[in-house]
Amino acid sequence: MKIIVTSIFVQDQDKALEFYTETLGFVKKEDVPVGEFRWITLVSPDDQDGTELLLEPNDHPAAKEYQKKIFADGIPATMFGVADIHKEYKRLMEKGVKFTMEPTEMGEVTIAVLDDTCGNLIQIVQK
Repeated sequence: MKIIVTSIFVQDQDKALEFYTETLGFVKKEDVPVGEFRWITLVSPDDQDGTELLLEPNDHPAAKEYQKKIFADGIPATMFGVADIHKEYKRLMEKGVKFTMEPTEMGEVTIAVLDDTCGNLIQIVQK
């Protein structure tokens, strides 16, 4: 068994698609209409057959409440790995990305936390 798709709630699928592709650098894999929303998945440009990230609409009240509460408490919704966190931090800062935590060593890893502009905090990590 392996993870093939994981999801993240987003407030606006179009805005999320733009941020995750144009700013973070993911590649769109699927974009299929499903009723009033779309099945939009992204993959890493380095592993286009790897795990897909689904941009899931937060249309359900429980999803909105969950997303709002973890954001307010400073809890990242997910984590992405990077090869060089200081280089990635600089690249994203130059694109106007807001960070709630700059690169910080935590034992054997270095982490930073950014705001995805779609209702989530995202942690990036270098192992």
